[in-house]
Amino acid sequence: MPIQFILVQNRQGKTRLAKWYVPLDDHDKLAIKEDVHKITSQRDQRQQSNFVEFRNDMLVYRRYAGLFFCVCVSCTDNFLASLEAMHLFVEVLDTFFGNVCELDLVFNFYKVYAILDEVFLAGEIEETSKQTTLARLQELEKLEG
Repeated sequence: MPIQFILVQNRQGKTRLAKWYVPLDDHDKLAIKEDVHKITSQRDQRQQSNFVEFRNDMLVYRRYAGLFFCVCVSCTDNFLASLEAMHLFVEVLDTFFGNVCELDLVFNFYKVYAILDEVFLAGEIEETSKQTTLARLQELEKLEG
């Protein structure tokens, strides 16, 4: 099974980006957001890995400054590939916005979702090249402007 969801949350638990690839009702989504925040915020970054069991799946996460980037994948998936794809997404955000911060995610959410859709498609990793992704985004920017 592909990626089930991608969440970006700040240290206070506010969700700044949520992309769901499995059908869930609002109550389940809220419960997942709360559980993910509890798990990621309480783990020691230096002593524990970036992989933790979550329900019947695996939560792959990484903290960048004050944001937690989380991906939920099947226990049989390649966790390191998921972590690498998430890191690619952060690198593309950083290059696109020029040192991305939480406010970029809040005020440019439509661009952030476009970037997310360039890296991940229907819960699968679509593109693994930073240069290709940025070139596509530049084309989209030309169409907008």
